[in-house]
Amino acid sequence: MNEREHKGNKDPKIVALGVTSSISIYKACEVLRGFQKKGCRVRVVMTRNAARLVSPLLFSALSGGDVIVDVFDERVSRRVGHVALAREISLLCVAPATANVIAKFASGVADDFLSTLYLATHCPVLVAPAMNEAMYLHPRTRENLRKLRGAGVEFVEPEKGYLACHDEGWGRLASPERIVEEGLRILARTESLKGIRTLVTAGPTREYLDPVRFLSNASSGKMGFEIAREAASRGAVVTLISGPVQLIPPAGVRVVKVRTAAEMEREVLEAYPGSGLVIMAAAVSDFRFTGTARQKIGKRGLAGKVDLVETRDILKTLGARKKGKVLVGFAAETEKTVLHAVRKMKEKKLDLIVANNVGEEGIGFESDDNKVFIVRPDGKVLPTDKMSKREISRVVLDQIEAVIEEKRK
Repeated sequence: MNEREHKGNKDPKIVALGVTSSISIYKACEVLRGFQKKGCRVRVVMTRNAARLVSPLLFSALSGGDVIVDVFDERVSRRVGHVALAREISLLCVAPATANVIAKFASGVADDFLSTLYLATHCPVLVAPAMNEAMYLHPRTRENLRKLRGAGVEFVEPEKGYLACHDEGWGRLASPERIVEEGLRILARTESLKGIRTLVTAGPTREYLDPVRFLSNASSGKMGFEIAREAASRGAVVTLISGPVQLIPPAGVRVVKVRTAAEMEREVLEAYPGSGLVIMAAAVSDFRFTGTARQKIGKRGLAGKVDLVETRDILKTLGARKKGKVLVGFAAETEKTVLHAVRKMKEKKLDLIVANNVGEEGIGFESDDNKVFIVRPDGKVLPTDKMSKREISRVVLDQIEAVIEEKRK
């Protein structure tokens, strides 16, 4: 997105610039100016210690607005300032970010305006760490960074060079140009699926034998929920159809709850005609009982054979009715993962398929992490490393967007 496009935007993006008490605080002025030159409005939030290093008046003069330091500031407290600001901004960029504020974000501490703003915001978060090398490489800091990445926070990694303590090492704040460039890339992504009606399925289904017993699987729904969250953050209008899960719905997403494969099929087929992008991440049961008893069956009544029949293949039905839609499937396998995924992709006329080996320890069903193979229409396979499902969702949506662009050509 070039400078002219930004300046011509009648509704400029609002960036909240979080400034903490690193010696590199002077570079935050250049970050502020960099966003402004690209047509963004910048609201500055400083920690109390940052305000002791540099007067908020400087940032106020540069930004053209009030600088927020105190959570109880009368100018913002009347409208619950951190919540109000969280609703306005398109990006929270913290530059420089000390080890202290990174630890607060990772642990959920909210004792000042910046940390409460972080908890209240649903927009992307970009953090540019700056600290002494020993602090940056300390195991607790590394763990805090890992936690935040898993939660979807993005980073501009610090550079190696001359530090304030007169040492050479890792921890010097990245250049303002790099920080602004990454921030603009994230802002562009927030509109990459703007207006596209997107249908996402998630979680397991339950096929009931009687009111208390059912056939199901170990899907937690986490992958599908993260896919829905990421699609919404890119501007998509998202409907999430979910089986029984214990998850908090993503903000800004319409959620439809179902239990059985038949209910999932009914809701999917109803939403399908109006959807341009369909991502089927649910683990729908392949079988159901031939009948469901209205009352609980006693132990003696269960002795012997229990009859099962196949459920209808929802994904295959959708593939036969695609008509220009982008259709994405998921494949949970325990062997020959890519081979089975490729076959499923061809049989069900998919545009993309995401496969993983659920038999591998620490990933897949019920885990917060995953490691997948993304099979593209040209047959190329993109493997990922083990990472959080939030991070995986970003990689998957990037590949989906590539498919959308190819279809537009």
